[in-house]
Formats: sequence, structure tokens, C-alpha cells
Amino acid sequence: MSEDEALVGVVLVSHSKEVAESVVRLAAGLAGGGRLTLLAAAGGDADGGLGTDAELITEAVRRVDRGAGVAVLADLGSAVLTVQALLAEGDELPPRTRLVDAPFVEGAVAAVVTASAGADLQAVADAAGDAYTFRKI
Repeated sequence: MSEDEALVGVVLVSHSKEVAESVVRLAAGLAGGGRLTLLAAAGGDADGGLGTDAELITEAVRRVDRGAGVAVLADLGSAVLTVQALLAEGDELPPRTRLVDAPFVEGAVAAVVTASAGADLQAVADAAGDAYTFRKI
């Protein structure tokens, strides 16, 4: 892959700004050396409290979009509903933005590693979703 080819971006949506930012740091750190996909946190409400904010999500998705698509992972119910509502609007998020059904932490790591390797949006979504099968014991 050449340096000017766009990578799939990743956005992590959490009810907590701190959780979203921490998982971004974790996923970036575990992605290893080399080129890292663009990723962003969209956590908490507009005042920094617990909640979700459609504007913060929209800004994060636009920030990481380079045309190859954006994988969005959300932590809990209303975060998922907010992303779904933005996608339903049709013009709020860039084309090829996809809400991914995946565990938040393990899915984020898998998505970032896969996107950083240059995989397409479907492969990133599949890798994140496959994290449901990761066994711990």
C-alpha cells in the first residue's frame, strides 16, 4: 500500500469521554509500529458529563474520514441509538460510515489493527465483530 492510500477510519463512541479516550489510546498502542489509521473518541455529552452527543460523534467521524470508510463502535444502548439516528438521517455522516456490532474494547483493538494494515471497511467490520468469539480461558 502506498503512503497516499486512504485507510478506514475508526471512531469510538462511549457514554464517558474518559473511557472513549482511554480505549483509543489502548487500541493505538496495541496496533504496533508502522502506519496507524486515523481514530477518534466521541465520548460523553457536550458538557463533558456522561451521555452521548450527536454533534461530537459527527465531528469525530468527519475528522477521520479519508474516503475509505469509517467504522464506528459504540459502548451501550443510547450511544448505539444515537449513531443509528445519525446514519438514518442520510446526510449527517459521510458516505461509507458504518456502525459495527462488536465488543467495545476488543473490537476496537481488532478494528484499529485491521484498518492500520490497509484492510477495507468490510474486513475492518468483520475483524471487530469477530472479537465476540475471543475466549479468555
